[in-house]
Amino acid sequence: MGSDNEKQPPGGLDKTPVQRTPGTTYTVKVTFHRANNIPVSDFGKRSSDPYILAQMDTGLPSRHSADPPLRYRSHTVYESTEPKWESSWTVAGVPASGFVLKARLYDEDPEDHDDKLGKVYIQTGKLNDGFKLDQQVYKMTSKGASVRAYGLRWCTSMAKRDNMHVKLTVSIEVLGKTEEEVGKAYTMNCFWWKHFSPMIGKLAGTKAHDDDAGVEKTNFQSNEFQLRGPVPNELYHRFVEFKPFIGWMFKRKGISGWALHKALHHQHERIYNFAPTSKHGRFDGPCEEMTSQFLDMVHYDLGGRIFTYVITLDGLFRFTETGKEFGIDLLSKHTMHSNVHAYISWSGEFLVRRLEHPNESARDPDQKTHPPDAVKSDKEDKDKPPTEPRFYGLIIDNDSGTYRPEKSLLPVLQQFLEKNLVGLQIVTMACDDKKLEKIKEEQVEVKKKEGEHMVIGQGSDASSISSSDVSELEDRAENPKETLAGLLPGKGTKTREKREEKADNAAAEQTAAR
Repeated sequence: MGSDNEKQPPGGLDKTPVQRTPGTTYTVKVTFHRANNIPVSDFGKRSSDPYILAQMDTGLPSRHSADPPLRYRSHTVYESTEPKWESSWTVAGVPASGFVLKARLYDEDPEDHDDKLGKVYIQTGKLNDGFKLDQQVYKMTSKGASVRAYGLRWCTSMAKRDNMHVKLTVSIEVLGKTEEEVGKAYTMNCFWWKHFSPMIGKLAGTKAHDDDAGVEKTNFQSNEFQLRGPVPNELYHRFVEFKPFIGWMFKRKGISGWALHKALHHQHERIYNFAPTSKHGRFDGPCEEMTSQFLDMVHYDLGGRIFTYVITLDGLFRFTETGKEFGIDLLSKHTMHSNVHAYISWSGEFLVRRLEHPNESARDPDQKTHPPDAVKSDKEDKDKPPTEPRFYGLIIDNDSGTYRPEKSLLPVLQQFLEKNLVGLQIVTMACDDKKLEKIKEEQVEVKKKEGEHMVIGQGSDASSISSSDVSELEDRAENPKETLAGLLPGKGTKTREKREEKADNAAAEQTAAR
């Protein structure tokens, strides 16, 4: 997997340079304070579950037109038409010419599509060291918003037309000149999300500990961990075009390509499903507490787990557990994690091991670790692993045929992760390393002994586009009408739900048969 194999299909490492523009760049803090006069979207509760999805357009040239925009999602305030978020997004590398902030208001609905409740575009104009907009109130337009949510308001707004508008309060402040200029804007603050799906957990036979109830419950967990930028410019990889229809899928070309793209996007939304059960938190920047949070999300070294991951161009680290013992086979795992983005920074698999001697290198062949062996802390209290990052090593690779990360850049990935996961020993290994193959085999053996309570599900032990994935995708490409039938909104929603339920039941029967 790398540039040394000229017969590989197109894709993988892209050496297109970043187009640097001369001039000063700034670090900007955007704070979404609150919104007023939000329409009722949930008539049963006579309320809404609002959140903000923001996008910053800086005017800086992208390396490719398919690069995803710079975005931020606030947390959701549940059952409120007067939400207060106090949610901040810090972005570095913003040019002095300013930016356009596109803020969209949505009502979260885990069971269906989120309703659009309003949008506003804020243009800052030129920036300088003293630039500050303090708690400015903006009217959000209802153009393109949910007819269901605004229907009653439209009928009753004749007497008071101002009642139509949602009002959003936002602050924008320049914190200073950007210290590390890399020719692009990037997110500076760090935050995390854990998402849960009982339905997928039931199909996969996975469990998670419910902190509120204090019991184990059938569940499926997916994770998002925002790393502080900038992601090194060298880490820039395009999807690998194994067959023509793969390109159609990423580019949404033709009916087949569009249908496949929608199918994988739909899978992404189901796995990374924002709901009242989702948990989140934030940090001002990398610290040992942030690393401990990451270790908690991967359940330290327990269970012999192996994770599939993607790191986006803006440093969003998405991951779930992988393993051939899971019954659900998600099409093209890394494509699902990336939300079908043509370009990402990196992808592969990783695992965590506890070190018996934290002051010694995790690469030391004589270093004893759990897994696969018992270490001193195991003997003291097996159910309560230490929380300090110094006790752990992260072994991370480039095992992803979907994007085929260049193994010669593993040291660059290591340096980036070391800046973010403070106190954790980082070991990068190429996926064709025989030592890595042995390590993963050891993990599987440990999982057989310790993995009674699996927490996160993924499809198969192949983290790239496997042969079964390609076969399934080809079937869908040849039958786009069937793929589209399960995706079209509107009056077919109930039919789609029944079809999904039928498919889920069939998957469960197939899992039981296995």
